[in-house]
Amino acid sequence: MDEHLTQEISGARADVLARLGASAKNAGRDPASIALVAVSKTQPEEKIDAMLATGQRVFGENRVQEAEGRWEKRRALFPDLELRLIGPLQSNKAKEAIALFDVIETLDREKLAGALADACTKAGRTPRLYVQVNTGEEEQKAGIPPLEADAFIAKMRGEYGFAIEGLMCIPPAEEPAGPHFALLAKIAARNGVAKLSMGMSADYELAALFGATSVRVGSALFGVRQPQPL
Repeated sequence: MDEHLTQEISGARADVLARLGASAKNAGRDPASIALVAVSKTQPEEKIDAMLATGQRVFGENRVQEAEGRWEKRRALFPDLELRLIGPLQSNKAKEAIALFDVIETLDREKLAGALADACTKAGRTPRLYVQVNTGEEEQKAGIPPLEADAFIAKMRGEYGFAIEGLMCIPPAEEPAGPHFALLAKIAARNGVAKLSMGMSADYELAALFGATSVRVGSALFGVRQPQPL
C-alpha cells in the first residue's frame, strides 16, 4: 500500500473527525453520537483500502452494481463493515440492495416500498430504512415533498410494517443548507424518527449543529473525485 496515500487519507479523516467533534461539542452533543459515512462511490481501489486502514468502517454508495463489485470480497475481510445506500434505488434492484446494504437511506415512493417489502420477506432480512425528503422540492431530485412526508412515513409503518429509523436530505446546492436541515429535524421530531442523515463535505459541521446523526463525506476525505467517463 502507498505510504504517502495512506498518510494523506489518514490525515484527511482525522481533520474531518476533529471538525465534526468540535461542532458537536459546540451544540452540546457527544461527538460519538454522529456517524461519519465515507462516501466511496467512484473512488479508486487504493483509496478505499487506505481508508479501511484508518479504521473507517461506515461507507456510503450511490449505485448497487458498483457497490457489489467493490464490497463483496471486502465484506469477508471486514465483518464490521456497515454499508449504506445513499443514492436513488430502482425497484428492480431491491433484491440486490437488500442482500448488500445494512442501511438504505433513499426510500421515497410506494412502488419501491413494495419491492423492498417483497425482497425483505424472501431474504429474511430487513436493512435499516431512511425516508429521503426532498426539502428543496427540486424536480430533478428524488425524495418525498416535505408536505407529504408525514403521511408517507405513517404509510411505511402502517401498511408495510417498516421501522423507519431516519430521514435523509440533500439541500439545493445554491441555497443555505441550515433551513433545510432544520426542516428535516422538525419532520423527524413530529414523527418520532430518531436519526438524521444530512450534511456533506461542504456543510457537515453545520449539519452537526442541527442534529445530524450521520454525515455523508466524500471529497473532504478522499480528495476531489475524478470525473467518470460517459
